Amino acid sequence: MTFRIALPALLLCSILTGQTAFAGNTTIAVAANFTATAKDLAEAFKEETGHRALLAFGSTGKLYAQIANGAPFEAFLAADSDRPRRVEEDDLAVAGSRFTYAKGKIALYSRDPGLVDDLGQILKTPDRFRKLAIANPKTAPYGRAAVETLRKLLVYEFLESKLVRGDNIAQTHQFVATGNAALGFVALAQVTRKDRGSKWIVPEDLYSPIRQDAVLLKTGETSEAARAFIAFLKEDKARAIISGYGYGLD
Repeated sequence: MTFRIALPALLLCSILTGQTAFAGNTTIAVAANFTATAKDLAEAFKEETGHRALLAFGSTGKLYAQIANGAPFEAFLAADSDRPRRVEEDDLAVAGSRFTYAKGKIALYSRDPGLVDDLGQILKTPDRFRKLAIANPKTAPYGRAAVETLRKLLVYEFLESKLVRGDNIAQTHQFVATGNAALGFVALAQVTRKDRGSKWIVPEDLYSPIRQDAVLLKTGETSEAARAFIAFLKEDKARAIISGYGYGLD
């Protein structure tokens, strides 16, 4: 009698905890511009699947170098499409897994509410600021977009001496947030939810499209958690979180 009661109870327990009974961890390399968004996604991913996404942030170029040198990441969320394509060419990615998860945008931002105007004219009055922060254009796609913008506006040459370069877009934003630079080009996602300060959302015709691609790495090919995370990025819940931070979607 006791056995007959306990068995259904055990089965019920298995059903109720089935979501997390086989939950695992997956380590994801994530471009620095996507930090806040990725943290929200990881939380929603855990709630939905029970799996944990362990996030490692950095510039896309440096993350790519780490992957090429054997870092144990299972998926790669880049800030461009070039490095994930290179990962494929290096035979380090699962064939057919690459896709665009977000389209990035840049903004000129200052913590001073009155410094940056709606048209970015502050860039043509350099006597009003000492330092302009950008991400390193050699390793960070958002840094390349900033340089393209300055060149399109024909102001790069006389602002070059004022540039301070962050290793990645997170450090670039930190330069501005702490006042070490009066203003800087950051990812729109970093400031889209901020009420303080001033910003100019840079028109997208001033820089090349920032298509941010994700790819499942071969190190994660047999990882249920890694595969689930890549699939989750394509779901409506994830896409709503991504667009909520100001990113474009395909």
